[in-house]
Amino acid sequence: MYGLFLRHFYLIKSSFPRILDLIYWPTIQIILWGFISKFFSTYSNYYNDTLGVILTCAILYDILFRSSISFNMLFLEEIWSRNFTNLFIAPLKLKEIVIALIFTALIRTLIGLVPAIILTSPLFGVSILKLGFPLLLLFLSLYLFGITLGLFVSAGLIRFGPSFENIAWSSLFLLAPLGCIYYPIEILPNFFQLIAKGLPLVYIFDETRNILLNGFVNFENLKKAYLLNIFYLSLGVSLFYFSFLKARIKGTLINMGE
Repeated sequence: MYGLFLRHFYLIKSSFPRILDLIYWPTIQIILWGFISKFFSTYSNYYNDTLGVILTCAILYDILFRSSISFNMLFLEEIWSRNFTNLFIAPLKLKEIVIALIFTALIRTLIGLVPAIILTSPLFGVSILKLGFPLLLLFLSLYLFGITLGLFVSAGLIRFGPSFENIAWSSLFLLAPLGCIYYPIEILPNFFQLIAKGLPLVYIFDETRNILLNGFVNFENLKKAYLLNIFYLSLGVSLFYFSFLKARIKGTLINMGE
């Protein structure tokens, strides 16, 4: 028993990613729920319909989560099965593979979300459809950012291999406290506010709360979100192509797999 304990102890001790993974999840959870608790303790009467706002924001956040994870999972499945390099036997270009994954990720996202959206109305009396037409704009903006995160993670997988896959699960949770999903940006410390303003999530969820609470659309928030999305998407595509080029030069593509 002691030998088995030492085996796992030395494995953890000698692996910084494993230590970081152990520290990461509790820290993020405490920070996220710390900000949520601070918000509700300071502004207990901020929401007229707390349940409706919280559930709507949770569903919208799940759009981001599902779109990014779906893209990552599709890419990871190609790596796990050692099939990624086989794709290039067919007359496929890299951009065509990416486009195919983007549309497949959309289908996976909708399959996961539609039942949840349907259930919230009879169970909790909350319907995300109350957002009206702006829901489509918010959905598209979140989907674009989710795909962008998927491209960043996939670029890392190509460059560093399957050992990078933990980032696929942790990246979205890292952004959750800074994305101001359940609370306004003013709750964050000044330094975090500066970082958060560079994320489209802040403007997407701020606009969601604005529509639900005030009943009108502030297109300035949507404009900022889409401009940031275009910037990050361009960066993500460029990084993906750069990582693929580097991996092809180094010959690491053929070693990708379980």
